[in-house]
Amino acid sequence: MAGNARPLRRAGRGGLHRGPPGMGSRMGLETAQRTGNQSFLDSFTLVRPRVLVIGCGGAGGNSVHRLHRIGIHGARTVVVNTDAVHLDSIQADRKILIGGGVTRGMGAGGRPDVGERCAELAEQELRNQIGDSDLTFITVGLGGGTGTGIAPFLAELAQAAGSVVIALATTPFRAERGRMNNARAGIQRLQSCSDSLIVLDNNRLLDLVPNLPIEQAFAVMDHLISEVVKGITESITLPSLINLDFSDVRTILQAGGMSTVFYGENSEDDVDRVVSDTLDNPLLDVDYRGANGALIHISAGPGLRLKTANAVVEGLTAGIRPDANVIFGVRVDRKYEGILRVLAIMTGVRSPIVEGVAESVSLRDVVSDGGTPGIANAETLRPSRRR
Repeated sequence: MAGNARPLRRAGRGGLHRGPPGMGSRMGLETAQRTGNQSFLDSFTLVRPRVLVIGCGGAGGNSVHRLHRIGIHGARTVVVNTDAVHLDSIQADRKILIGGGVTRGMGAGGRPDVGERCAELAEQELRNQIGDSDLTFITVGLGGGTGTGIAPFLAELAQAAGSVVIALATTPFRAERGRMNNARAGIQRLQSCSDSLIVLDNNRLLDLVPNLPIEQAFAVMDHLISEVVKGITESITLPSLINLDFSDVRTILQAGGMSTVFYGENSEDDVDRVVSDTLDNPLLDVDYRGANGALIHISAGPGLRLKTANAVVEGLTAGIRPDANVIFGVRVDRKYEGILRVLAIMTGVRSPIVEGVAESVSLRDVVSDGGTPGIANAETLRPSRRR
């Protein structure tokens, strides 16, 4: 292999295997035998991992709303908010209004400490929703009061329940200085209570889609978040040409730390362009060269060759650590005829937006003041007008 590319370990091609120690009791896996065309899945009602997607606050709820509408196989969707108007405007399997006695259903007023207090008052209900999920995605737009306050609280509950926790957080625009302070505190909290924290910077929209109307621009970010959650979930719950086994996903993401997403799409005949398009479109200003892991999912038409898929993965991982843990999966669908769509999660990356958090900050110490226009009413606005 050229350069510093490494031999690749692909995920399993279907089949059942025992996961990490202790997972058998949760997943219901035992030794079994079948003859002829009998399906092993018929006897394992709990064989598929239980996946939960929780949207926190306005932006997190918007992402789950989009995910629920496009459909996701193998996951349950929940939205938690302090804003009754927003909850009425979205769709999810379960919607939970918290802190009614504190906020009267009108939002947290841009104060993360209020959002966290509302979550504490609803702790038992939130624990019940998390249940015994094996993998929990938490989507949140950091900077406001509700999402920033409740996302770390939910992450702590999910980890305590034994779930692998993947937080997907968007950050405010640079001009939103007060919200950025809230977001930095939220990032620090989420880092400490999530297995992987995937940060997506809204400022990247200014480079990717600068001329789109604001609602459509934010819809782009919602779409990308949906693709990440849907891509990972369905790669471990649906049959694929090359499956991503839950135990493999767990291994990479459970020690992922700070992570980000790369997304690209191009003709399957031009591997170099697919790789460059993907690496040129990170959703966070990062140095990925020190990444300690990569989880790559490729969607393509039936004509995809293994050589092509391998070349894409080698190109994407050529610049990361030689000892990085790399797995990839491939799903074939006729709607991708002639094209390659790549979703890559790089774990253990470095970013200025995170390293800018110079000292420990408590969410209860980060509250909005009268000198920051608009923040006090941020959480009561409709999702199309405010993230």
